[in-house]
Amino acid sequence: MLVLGIDPGTATVGYGLVRELPDGTLQAVHYGVITTPPSLPMWQRLEMIYSGIKQLADQHTPDRAAVEELFFAKNVTTAMTVAQGRGVILLALAQAGLPISEHKPHVIKQAISGYGNAKKPQMQEMVRILLGLQDIPKPDDAADALAIAITEVHSFRYNGLG
Repeated sequence: MLVLGIDPGTATVGYGLVRELPDGTLQAVHYGVITTPPSLPMWQRLEMIYSGIKQLADQHTPDRAAVEELFFAKNVTTAMTVAQGRGVILLALAQAGLPISEHKPHVIKQAISGYGNAKKPQMQEMVRILLGLQDIPKPDDAADALAIAITEVHSFRYNGLG
């Protein structure tokens, strides 16, 4: 099974493709970020995100996709722009015909580190270990997206769907 994990945003969208091998081990297939220049109007940035996600889905043909749910804290403006990014991401994934799951940040942390309040360095090191990588994936948004994909693999297996 190949899963596309997405860490949504508008300036930077992290993505990571993780394959579960027949023996149950996980392999990082491809990861990186889609970036949009802050100087562009929001509609153009959203179009860039949509096109980037569509291209990833078309090129890699994943079996499933997973997106981090929006965590709303104090900054309403940031939350609204990230929500716009999530919207075009979900649309691109749906139009690619992918089953989509959404995971809350604390659930991702629990699935990766065993602790729902894990800090970023702990998460990054666990992603590195779980995927058998020599180095922590960079940038942070890509590592986060790989964590989301790993969470989806585990969730799919745990729920008896795979």
